[in-house]
Amino acid sequence: MWRKTGRKMKTSVCVGIDIGGTFTDLVLLDGGGVHVAKVLTTSGDPAYGALNGFRRILEISSTSACDVDEVVHATTLVTNALIERTGAPAGVITTKGFADTLEIAREKRFDLYDIFLEIPSPLVPREFCLSVSERVDSDGNIQCSINTEEMANAAGRLREGGVQSIAINFLHSPSNPANEIAAETVIRNSFPDLWVSRSSAIAPETGEYERCSTTVANAYVRPNTERYLDKLTENLKALGFGGRISIMLSTGGFSGLEAVRRVPIRILESGPAGAALAAAQLSQSCGERRAIGFDMGGTTAKICLVRDGEPDTVHSFEAARTSRFQKGSGLPILAPSVDLVEIGAGGGSIAHVNRLGLIQVGPQSAGSEPGPACYGLGGGDPTVTDANLLLGYLNPKYFLGGEMQLSLDRAVEVILSLGDLLGMTCDEAAWGIHEIVTEQMASAARVHIAEKGADPRHFTLIATGGAGPAHACHMARKLFVSRVICPPVVGVASTVGLLMARPRSDAVRTFVADLNAMDWNKSFILLEDMKAQASEELGAELESEGWETAFFADMRYQGQVDSISVPVALEESRPLKDEAGMRHCFEKAYLARFTRKIEGVPIEVCAWRLTITGPQKKIGSTAAFEERSGAPHMKGTRRMYDGVRQEFVEGAVYDRYALSAGKEFRGPAVVEERESTIVIPSTGTFMKDESGNIIINLE
Repeated sequence: MWRKTGRKMKTSVCVGIDIGGTFTDLVLLDGGGVHVAKVLTTSGDPAYGALNGFRRILEISSTSACDVDEVVHATTLVTNALIERTGAPAGVITTKGFADTLEIAREKRFDLYDIFLEIPSPLVPREFCLSVSERVDSDGNIQCSINTEEMANAAGRLREGGVQSIAINFLHSPSNPANEIAAETVIRNSFPDLWVSRSSAIAPETGEYERCSTTVANAYVRPNTERYLDKLTENLKALGFGGRISIMLSTGGFSGLEAVRRVPIRILESGPAGAALAAAQLSQSCGERRAIGFDMGGTTAKICLVRDGEPDTVHSFEAARTSRFQKGSGLPILAPSVDLVEIGAGGGSIAHVNRLGLIQVGPQSAGSEPGPACYGLGGGDPTVTDANLLLGYLNPKYFLGGEMQLSLDRAVEVILSLGDLLGMTCDEAAWGIHEIVTEQMASAARVHIAEKGADPRHFTLIATGGAGPAHACHMARKLFVSRVICPPVVGVASTVGLLMARPRSDAVRTFVADLNAMDWNKSFILLEDMKAQASEELGAELESEGWETAFFADMRYQGQVDSISVPVALEESRPLKDEAGMRHCFEKAYLARFTRKIEGVPIEVCAWRLTITGPQKKIGSTAAFEERSGAPHMKGTRRMYDGVRQEFVEGAVYDRYALSAGKEFRGPAVVEERESTIVIPSTGTFMKDESGNIIINLE
């Protein structure tokens, strides 16, 4: 599907490419024009579908590849590799006596009462976890240096076993990486065909298991990620593209190819970060201080909190959880990321009858091949999209602007077969699917919001994605949220978010010390070291206009394991030596999270962090997309299910592009655009504002 919009201008041309589980979305911005392409993802070779979409968007925008200045790319390649266990064979070399780190993991069970507890299996089997004689103490003093021959023998054994990538994880390496650097040098000299990831470069933080897990995950996904990026780069160049390729990071910023090649684990949440950034930008422009970002595509749904125009972020998270909502059931990853929850709920999520005789939706998805039954591409399972078609929410002749015709007969056939198993009519089964998948997303949002100490009633829901606007109002009612906003080009908003991203680098250095006995000179040295790292990654002059630097200290009460990241003021590029001020900031943050302070216990700093972000991009507005002023705003009516009345009604069908700004309308209704459909219940009113956003107020 494609669309040409707006007016062509001789300005900077940027293309965003977001590969999802069902569709690959592309957006081209040229200063005055917004061009959109949406193609089916080629799951066997995602780069192939991305390149097809790139050719198409160049064609419909009348743009030559050589005129494109930048491509910003987000991919789920790393996430899928960890979930599906499709990474490269990897091995670990660690300090003698610590080869069982991955097997032992944590002593804490995430569910004490589950006798069938399933814990995530290590990415590396035990036989590929080797150890060598070396030792660095906790203060960074080298007690035993690397033995070159022993190190080469260990790497050789792994290579003979079929390992392609090696993770080096030595004890206390964050305090002194010398032994890890020496070990990496030995491997590269002896076996240049092996990929090497060392923990002191990937995650220089305390926490032996967490650091090892992160380094191993990086080693596991690195070969395939590098091959994918190389292939994508070569094919783009073959089309004539000579601009910059930037990759979206999990933080909502972007980085260059070389930095991502070395540390691909930083793009684990690459795709979802774009949706979070789009929600953050919209909340700023609409003056919403508190918002829930909700993005639902063909395969997954993503939920994050946005406060004061910024998405919540974390410095560690879990991947590939065995239990969806249970902390501790996944692989720990020490990397900065947007703080979000992602569940297997999308338009392609498959509905089936579980062993209790109830409808269950997802997490399995029909994806793009074969896709939902109504796509007519061979799918034989009932999905959320099939249900939404039967409920009257989708127009079978206007899906993707009419580029894809949906088969109502196929949808009826598969939904009816599910209804027969449950003793339900076809309509009842369709509403059951819609209700259950919406409740699953609302439940995930409730848990996430509660963990953040927030109340959803004080937030606005910002809905994006191809499927999100069809479920947004129903989900908002479940959360007691009274306001929903859908931005322009809502179906590809996460891709627009990619083009709003800023260059970014995050660095961390371990330094454990009591706050009242801090060696400030050492903290200055660490700061300069992190700035040098950022300068190398960003390849830019950091002192130029528009760059922002933030410095943080991870702090905790002495004896605690977990810490809180506290912002530290900067003065002339140096952290302000203000023990009292840092103590106050820590106690304030601790009180906000745990509702009490601990008196009489010393406070310690365990790590320093640096975040550098580049200038804000000027991409123009996406509101000026094919407005049809003077055209009829109402297309007609059709039979649709109203979730408030719990019955089918005659609802109005509106053309989003023809709606006049400021005029209020009432549900039940649907608002159609090419990439998505907004569903408004009978208790909702809506209007389009001057920026092109659809604002929905629910009673």
